[in-house]
Amino acid sequence: MIRPSVHMPNGTARQPLGELLISRGVLTEEQLGHALEHQSQHDHRSLLGEVLIELGFASDQQVMEVLAEGYGIPCVEQVARVADARIIEVLPREFIEEHKVLPLFLVRSVLTVAVSEPSNLYLVEEIARRTGHEVQIVAAAASEIDAAITSWLPAANVFVIDDIYEDIAEEDFSVIERQVTELADLEQVAGHGPVVKLVNFIIYSAVQEGASDIHIEPDDQCLRVRYRVDGRLFEKISPPYRMHAAISSRIKIMSNLDISERRIPQDGDFNVMLEGRPIDLRVSTMPGKYGEKVVIRIIDSDSSRIGLDELGFGGEMLSQWKDLISHPNGVILVTGPTGSGKSTTLYSVLGQINSPELNISTIEDPVEAKIPGINQSQVNTRAGFTFANAMRSMLRQDPDILMVGEVRDAETASICTQAALTGHLVFSTLHTNDSPSAVTRLCNLGIEPYLVAATLRGVLAQRLVRKICPNCKAPWVPDDRTSEAVLRACEGFESVQRGTGCSHCRRTGFAGRLGIFELLIPDDEFLDAVAAGATLQALRARLVDMGFESLWKDGLAKVRDGLTTPDEVLCATRL
Repeated sequence: MIRPSVHMPNGTARQPLGELLISRGVLTEEQLGHALEHQSQHDHRSLLGEVLIELGFASDQQVMEVLAEGYGIPCVEQVARVADARIIEVLPREFIEEHKVLPLFLVRSVLTVAVSEPSNLYLVEEIARRTGHEVQIVAAAASEIDAAITSWLPAANVFVIDDIYEDIAEEDFSVIERQVTELADLEQVAGHGPVVKLVNFIIYSAVQEGASDIHIEPDDQCLRVRYRVDGRLFEKISPPYRMHAAISSRIKIMSNLDISERRIPQDGDFNVMLEGRPIDLRVSTMPGKYGEKVVIRIIDSDSSRIGLDELGFGGEMLSQWKDLISHPNGVILVTGPTGSGKSTTLYSVLGQINSPELNISTIEDPVEAKIPGINQSQVNTRAGFTFANAMRSMLRQDPDILMVGEVRDAETASICTQAALTGHLVFSTLHTNDSPSAVTRLCNLGIEPYLVAATLRGVLAQRLVRKICPNCKAPWVPDDRTSEAVLRACEGFESVQRGTGCSHCRRTGFAGRLGIFELLIPDDEFLDAVAAGATLQALRARLVDMGFESLWKDGLAKVRDGLTTPDEVLCATRL
């Protein structure tokens, strides 16, 4: 809604921006002096408001409100709610994005435009020249204008679609097409230029932004496209709802799915070449009230090739883990919920121990990254090629090391145990909340406790937390809104770091993820307790006596080192 501001008689600011911010209690004299010094030393062309926002001394909305007051114009919040979508196209998209302006409405030949820089009189004259209308400006934060253009207003998406893909060179991105049968008109629509460009853009930008999943979700007369980046979903664009059928059909054609079937879920996959490297995409469709939801999982082999030193292990734990994976035989498990990075850890392990002298074989569902020199197989349940069947076949091929994607049933668990007893080193994963739970899970699957004790070499439990953005990292002081749990987590720390939000991290304060870990290496007494059928509570009590470092403690160590925040650790370790 538009909020009235104080109007100045001559329409120009009587007080400098810094003084106005100080008078409103937003800024201190010391902060203003620091900002002016930063402006003079780094970039004289940067406006004072931009410097204050960059340093975290004021928000873009606070700066805009004070500027609006100084220039005697209204200040707009939530411009997407105010704007008339039919008016946006009076200005070219490139002009809108370059100058951070947004046409709002046209009344009696007077065009009201939201601008992020109200002092730029030449910009107002240029808008009037281009549109042929008398122009009245209101102030709005650049972030508000960007959000309105890219994610909410339907008209903005209409003119974006036609040229949204033009900046991507053909040699940088190409879809590996498959032969499909001739189908009805929907296939023809799905092959039209705007639809092809939009789908290609969605995939291309998702890979570029490091997304792990793309969600294309229809709702009541609207459509949104969301990316999952660093474990969190955010809305990227909102294409017109009428394009939903064509978009989903285009993706189905690429995935070799049946575009005429919308009543049941379907699964498929396809590949693209991006900047010379192949990207695998797994597609899942699900019927819904307003149409099919499409989810695309992005499997980028480059992102899976991470060295052990880059996963986030502490120095001592890294040394213990490297010693553990060098064992000649036994079972080593990596545990955690879906999306906790277990596969990435196992790929890093295989890359560490890979050698021409070893026969390493894997059975996975799916194969997420190709590792040279390792024999990788993918399960095919429909054909009867399950984890258990694959394990039996692999054991007949003289392997030294086996990697099983997941222990899902008693049969697979039994074969893994037998392989370890016969001199093989077996890596696998389990879905458990912590490392001692993996021991009882194996017993619950039917493995005799004495066999678990004889074969288990270690269990690594892990979670992923978001890393603080290095470009906007700053000390953080708790305020009244800080929860008691976070305050307790910070207790005893000299300082806690947080990201203030910048363009590099999409204003989230986070960029990338790292692991927090707990490593269980059982001693003789622990193994005796396992063989005797000890309960989970008894095993946890034994670990306390061993001085076991939990996920929580490892997470707090990373908070202390300024790598993540207490909120992230609390969220990741809450059982």
